[in-house]
Amino acid sequence: MLKVDNINVFYGAIHAIKGISIDVSDGEIVTLIGSNGAGKSTTLRTISGLMKPKTGTIKFEDKDITGVSAHKIVGMGLCQVPEGRHVFSNMTVMENLQLGAYLRKDKAGISQDLEEVFKKFPRLLERKLQVAGTLSGGEQQMLAMGRALMSRPRLLLLDEPSMGLAPLLVKEIFNIIKEINESGTTILLVEQNAKMALDIADKAYVLETGRITLAGTAKELQNSEAVQKAYLGG
Repeated sequence: MLKVDNINVFYGAIHAIKGISIDVSDGEIVTLIGSNGAGKSTTLRTISGLMKPKTGTIKFEDKDITGVSAHKIVGMGLCQVPEGRHVFSNMTVMENLQLGAYLRKDKAGISQDLEEVFKKFPRLLERKLQVAGTLSGGEQQMLAMGRALMSRPRLLLLDEPSMGLAPLLVKEIFNIIKEINESGTTILLVEQNAKMALDIADKAYVLETGRITLAGTAKELQNSEAVQKAYLGG
């Protein structure tokens, strides 16, 4: 479904991503793990069209999307939930969700998807008229995910969904990620909580200073001594 082939990305003179290749198959949860500054978020931003690679190609469902603008990529069925949530804080929960569907014209489908989002996130239903900026961190994360789902993505990119959340909420968010995947959405997940990420993923890549240093099934990486030492507190 997604094929990232040998991309190199620069911030000015800084070579942030060094020849990364990633494959995501339909129906999978694939995770990128690595410490802060390893290039995980830059990789996602490049896939979703917010940054352009200097070299290399990105294909989504066999279409070359290298350098295509971000809003067009969303229209093709690939949507990102950014790190730090970025909800529209002066708008209500409902308005944020409706904005997620701004490229769609199918009114019946939009109301159906709203119902689905409220089923997955009952707290958003309780707070649908509340201004998003007054929600807790966990609720804002749910809103950011709900808003992305309103674009009906086939591939969802999640950037650090557990960041800054209490352990109980982290568990809840990860259960919802599994649910979203089970209901047919493929997921590429960037996450510092390597243990939780590897628990739900099919495949995983370890990123260190802009390079992939390890790749394999999530199980293989969980059992890898290097991963245990560096990321799982083993």
